[in-house]
Amino acid sequence: MYLKTGNIKWRMTRDKLFLGLVIIMSIIAIIPVILIITKLISKGIRQINLDFFIRVAPDTFEAMTAVSNGEIIPGGILNGITGTLLMTLIAALIAIPLGILVGLYLYENPSQRFAGLVRDVSDILQGVPSIVLGLIAYLWIVKQVTNGFSALAGSVSLSIMMLPLVIRTTEETMKMIPISIKEAGLALGVPYHKVILRVLIPTGMSGLVTGILMAISRVIGETAPLMLTALGSPAVNFIIDRPTSAVPLLIWEFYNDPNMIDLIWSSALFLLGFVLTLNLISKRIARNTTP
Repeated sequence: MYLKTGNIKWRMTRDKLFLGLVIIMSIIAIIPVILIITKLISKGIRQINLDFFIRVAPDTFEAMTAVSNGEIIPGGILNGITGTLLMTLIAALIAIPLGILVGLYLYENPSQRFAGLVRDVSDILQGVPSIVLGLIAYLWIVKQVTNGFSALAGSVSLSIMMLPLVIRTTEETMKMIPISIKEAGLALGVPYHKVILRVLIPTGMSGLVTGILMAISRVIGETAPLMLTALGSPAVNFIIDRPTSAVPLLIWEFYNDPNMIDLIWSSALFLLGFVLTLNLISKRIARNTTP
């Protein structure tokens, strides 16, 4: 009896020690995130105003004059916001349909050799550095199609980055759908393509949307591929074969100008908030709706 009681007490003590260790490690992991967010808010909130969203980035003289007078730097990041939205939209239009189709193919043909090859290529592509994908888009689009830096080239580089995540999310989402749903549609005489389009995809829509939002949040802060493809623009541009700016590109440009330090923090705060919002939406969809 004494031995059993001692074993129980030792197990309870060990469980408490392990729980305390997990809590401590979790706090250590969260502290850097809290410090980063706190730093961005304290440094960047000063520049957040209406002009920040409706005006383009200022030039060096305007920024230098404002800084020397202790004033808020005039202008904003409108050209970066519009460029980011434009390139992300085009990248999504390229990557989402293609990624869903490839994911459906992998789901329907899990044991085929070609499907295995496609799956391996997709996994490898997910680990390729973004600068390499930017170089590929530069060779394909900048040199061969638009004959210059353009929003289209930036969108292609971003779409290549989005593809692996959309493909894998689609395949895994389809695997979570009970096979009986598909069999019921086929048993009713519904054509195969209509079962895919009207049964499987709507049933797994929550998982697909989650994967799409995660893919968008991953590429929206990329800088390296856009430096080789979109280059940047001081004005708002909606023409896809012309150079355009993006929020990450503006952050890099501000970094190279000592007079734009305040705009670096504000732009980074905006980008962090945008990505955080997308991630929260995707997690909420995944939590509240299951395929």
